[in-house]
Amino acid sequence: MFKVCWERPLHQAGSPSAMAVTARHIVVHERSTRLVGFEPADGSVRWDVPVGTWPYAVVIDGPYCLVIPQTISRLLCLDVETGEAVWQAEPGSLPGHVVVDEGLVLVGGWRGYTSLSALDLRTGAVRWQAGEHGSTVLPAATEAGFLVGKPGHESVRLIDRGDGRELAAWSLPEPLVGPDIGPAFRAEDDGGFLVRCGDRLVVRITLSETKAETVVRAERDLMPRAVDLCGGLLWLAERRGGYTVVDPSDGAERWRVQHDRRFVPSVASVDGGFAIADEGGSLLRVDLAGGVNERVRITQRIRDVREQVPSRLVLLTKGTLIAVDVKEPR
Repeated sequence: MFKVCWERPLHQAGSPSAMAVTARHIVVHERSTRLVGFEPADGSVRWDVPVGTWPYAVVIDGPYCLVIPQTISRLLCLDVETGEAVWQAEPGSLPGHVVVDEGLVLVGGWRGYTSLSALDLRTGAVRWQAGEHGSTVLPAATEAGFLVGKPGHESVRLIDRGDGRELAAWSLPEPLVGPDIGPAFRAEDDGGFLVRCGDRLVVRITLSETKAETVVRAERDLMPRAVDLCGGLLWLAERRGGYTVVDPSDGAERWRVQHDRRFVPSVASVDGGFAIADEGGSLLRVDLAGGVNERVRITQRIRDVREQVPSRLVLLTKGTLIAVDVKEPR
């Protein structure tokens, strides 16, 4: 059963890039210029600070909340408990991407406006900066460095965490597809990364291998932000509506969730199965055999779904933030 716990008006359209959710924190941009930290249990406000308009990214890591507003071209680091400023940096105009790993902040590369830079998470001090501008999808952190790749090009590179030099590269069978905002690489438990290519292809990159491995070629065109891993399964959001669900170990199709609307390309684990949402504002529960056993219209339009804790979802909608409890049907 889906049960709405609390709701918060944002007074603007919700943007997935302007929200960060962890087990202890929910941070979202609202009212054009404010960044707000919420108590997840009841939606009460912990802090409310001005940061500028329409963030390209909001990221929580440990005690820090990192945000890049559009209007000031700065990377702001806030205390996630209080909203107080810790430091700020100027990585260049329209830096866009932010990735945090092992005390390092990788920033820049969005649409090629600003070269990649690495900053110290605690102080904001610059560790290194790439010598030239270069466009990349949202980088992914690995044990050896960061994966980067230019949208529309047929390669992915691994760069060193310490100085940004190239360590390895993989050729792709078709051009790299990366959403403008959001993850382009999906990490697997065994260290591999799934990558979208062309209209229908998903490949795997493994750091110990020199070639990309084809995982699945879908029968239908996929959305740009199409790949999600949940419950050990690969969920592929189709451009015309519906999900194809695949076992990533062998590429075999497990089931399809047919629907006349496009799904929000994010999947959450809940008791007894999975929760997915369509863009029309409905939540659907899918059981472990692929059957849809509950469908509830929650709001006018859902833009993103995040799993906050087991069986608690946070929905970003057209103009509100909604927390939903999910209990297993009797």
